[in-house]
Amino acid sequence: MAHGLIGSEVLKIANEIHLMVAEGKTICNLTVGDFSPTEFRIPQSLEKNIADALRAGETNYPPSDGMPALRKAVSTFYEKWLELEYPVESILICGGSRPAIYATYRVLIDPGDVVVYPVPSWNNNHYSHLVGARGIPVVCSREDNFLPTRRQLEKVLRGARLLSVNSPLNPTGTAFSKEMLTEICELVLEENARRSKDERPLYLLYDQVYWLLTHGSTVHYNPVGLRPEIAPYTIFVDGISKAFAATGIRVGWVVGPADVVARMASIIGHVGAWAPRAEQVAVAKLLDATDEVVAFENDLKRGLQSRLDRLYTVLSALHSEGYAVDAIAPMGAIYLSARFALNGKRSAAGNVLQTNEDIRKYLLEEAGVAIVPFQAFGTTVDDGWFRLSVGAVSLSDIDAMAPRLRSALARLSD
Repeated sequence: MAHGLIGSEVLKIANEIHLMVAEGKTICNLTVGDFSPTEFRIPQSLEKNIADALRAGETNYPPSDGMPALRKAVSTFYEKWLELEYPVESILICGGSRPAIYATYRVLIDPGDVVVYPVPSWNNNHYSHLVGARGIPVVCSREDNFLPTRRQLEKVLRGARLLSVNSPLNPTGTAFSKEMLTEICELVLEENARRSKDERPLYLLYDQVYWLLTHGSTVHYNPVGLRPEIAPYTIFVDGISKAFAATGIRVGWVVGPADVVARMASIIGHVGAWAPRAEQVAVAKLLDATDEVVAFENDLKRGLQSRLDRLYTVLSALHSEGYAVDAIAPMGAIYLSARFALNGKRSAAGNVLQTNEDIRKYLLEEAGVAIVPFQAFGTTVDDGWFRLSVGAVSLSDIDAMAPRLRSALARLSD
């Protein structure tokens, strides 16, 4: 298993960029799915409350399923913000969202079980490998905002153990419409109704870690809110990493059926993947401070949307000028999907850009623009689609990048 595990392509690209920056090169870094503290700070009260908790001696082991105050705060948070009612027994606190996803896979999947997931998407192929699942990727298209449809899923869900989806989606920054998600929920319910008592159910893993970061007219929907009867089969994965620009604080959670969550807690406890105690104490206070959360989210979304809109405007202008560039208007998260259809173009040095990797390297070296190809998210075709992340750049970074990008594109020939 370990020999066959593929490392993170995003981290590999990040290391390359760090070396270039260390050499003094100017790079507009649109690769990292993270927040630069110079651009986006965590809530001030969260920072203060973590320090206060440490000074108060909250430095020993937390309970393996999470601090009671935080589990209660998550329950109240979901009821207040999403109109979802879950008891604390259905809530597990983890050291970020990644252990929550891994625990879902590890508890539900036996070797050879089928996991269905869309591509592009984040890490489902790797989690499937880790637990010996038979992963079935569903290739999604620009026409559906790179999100899976009922029509695609009904061909492959028969007999599957887990359907894993994410909205707003990493890497595309797109989100399910009410109609799309409702149809998927109905398909999951139909599949479970079809199964006999001797068959194990199909579960839906719904990663909504970006749900507070929707932009423009986009509305976030969740499965249980649309079809309450799907609750016994739905596992929410969530946390503070994205919605509070707090990726390094490492507080995430699972919300789902109590029997499944209890088994996840055993796994999290054995591997020690719990969130630090002081951070849990502080996050509980944050989630209970509704007015503060509202103010912070408004400010964070304003900053993110201004950057996403500026980037989209730059790319749209290039498209209108006739360059082989396209983008999807931002809907959520911190990402923009952009296409640089430069396959077959020739650089001034005479090199032909044949693959997405060729395009990525050309734009990095000739324009100082760092982006991530969709291949890092399970896609196998070289069609010029990339993820652009704005969590670590300023508006001035984007403005300075625009003429460099235009010049690099202008130097290409057919």
